[in-house]
Formats: sequence, C-alpha cells, structure tokens
Amino acid sequence: MDYSTIEEFENGITIKDVKNFELNHIFDCGQCFRWNRLENGNYIGIAFGKAIEVEKKENNVIIYNINEEEFNSVWKGYFDLDRDYEKIKRVLSEDKLLKKSVDFGYGIRILKQEPFEILLSFIISANNRIPMIKRAIENISKKAGEKLEYKNETFYAFPSIERLNKFTEQDFEECGVGFRAKYLKDTVGKVYRGEFDLNNISALNDDECHAALQLFMGVGPKVADCIMLFSMGKYTAFPVDVWVKKAMMKFYVAPDVSLKKIRDFGRDKFGELSGFAQQYLFYYARENKIQV
Repeated sequence: MDYSTIEEFENGITIKDVKNFELNHIFDCGQCFRWNRLENGNYIGIAFGKAIEVEKKENNVIIYNINEEEFNSVWKGYFDLDRDYEKIKRVLSEDKLLKKSVDFGYGIRILKQEPFEILLSFIISANNRIPMIKRAIENISKKAGEKLEYKNETFYAFPSIERLNKFTEQDFEECGVGFRAKYLKDTVGKVYRGEFDLNNISALNDDECHAALQLFMGVGPKVADCIMLFSMGKYTAFPVDVWVKKAMMKFYVAPDVSLKKIRDFGRDKFGELSGFAQQYLFYYARENKIQV
C-alpha cells in the first residue's frame, strides 16, 4: 500500500504520506484523456460519473468532491493505491537501460479505468493525436453524457451505453472522430446487444483477452493492449506506439524489427511487469523526444 492513512474533510479527502504519485506523470503519460491541468497545477478529471480535482501537497494527495466511502469503493482502486510501486521500480531498475526511464517517470501509477469508456476512447486514439482524441471524447460526452456540476462549472460524464446506442454514425462523425465513426457505431451495437461482454473478455487470460478485443472493429494489437492495461488489470500488456518503438529501438532492438516482434520482446523481457515498463518507456521517450 502506497499511503498511510485517509482523512476526510468537508469536501474531500486527504491521502497521507503517499509514495509514487506525481500528477503530471500519471495524467500525462498517455493512459487517460479526461484529465486536464489547471493553472495552479491541480488536475480536474471526469471518471465513473464524477468530476474530481486532485492536488499534491508535499507527501499528501488531496482529492476534492469525494468522501471516504467513495475513496474506498472507487478511487483507491482507480489510482491503484494498494500496489507497492517501490517494489515494481526496484525490479525494473535492475535493467540498467530501463532504470533511466523508471527514474524519470518515478511518480507514474497505472489507472484502472472503466472498460467500456476505454474501449471507445482507444478506438478513437488510433492514428490520432492526443488533443484531437480529448476533444472528440469531450464532444461525445457533451452530446449524450449526464451533466456534472463542480465549482460552478459544468462537466459531462461519459455517456451510458444506452444513450450511445441511439447514436447514428453521423452523430459520431459530428463529434470529430473521423473515419472511426463506423467503428464506434459497430462496437457500441455489439456491446449493447450482448454479442460482446466486456466482463467476460476481461476474465480471460491475457493472450485470450488480447485476441478477443481485436474482434471489435477498429481494435488492433496496440489498441487491445491499451484497453487491457488501462482498464482490465492485464499487466503483461505491452502497447507499442511510435514512442515505445523508438525507445525499444534505442535501448534493445534493431531498427528493422516489426511491431509484433517488439511487443513479443518486451513481454518476454519484462514479464508480469511489462505494462509498467511500457509506461516508463513511453513517458521517458515522449517527454524527451528521443530519436533513433
């Protein structure tokens, strides 16, 4: 457990003596799209039908707009606070090439997000840039999500499957998803009709889960790995995007190695900690704009 105690106050909770929790490392490492940095350095995010604000003060983390019961039932798991990241970093840092990335992204935690939202979000992410992804998800949420009020501002929850099932392909297009509109329409319909059950898919072993997710239109190996890692607790996942490819070529493999071979190499090398290694590599490579 990476914290000592919880204290509740009128509009939130304070998590005392938190380790391995840096806001920019967590929210800017490519795993989530509904968190935004405020001018004061805090972050506001929308998840599980709630708008919350997170602040870091020395070794304490303050989460506004929740109570202790909500923390225990939702947000402790969301922020993966029962996991010992010191142990993970210690094991991964035995690899001297990886240690630099671990040290750089020392405050990363892998969020456990809602699978249906993450499935659609990462379909939108394929061959797309983060600002465009965030804008499209925000547009979808404004169009069909429940209104949320926080500090006299209006936010929007990610829509329910029932509401999204009423979307036409054109509705999705109007939200700025481009050619992915048909993928989203097809995916929502299959989940709504029960043709694909995300709980059942999540319960499969990692390789079966990876294969099952790719049966969704618009989900390839990298997107499947992202869904597994960021919402299903599958930590052998190793998503290979352009930055991870560059990092792996710089540190481990030859330039002509295929994406599949890079993925296989990463999973073989890092095993049960592959997903954590991937996040450290991605964050280091992107923030430092490494070139091969």
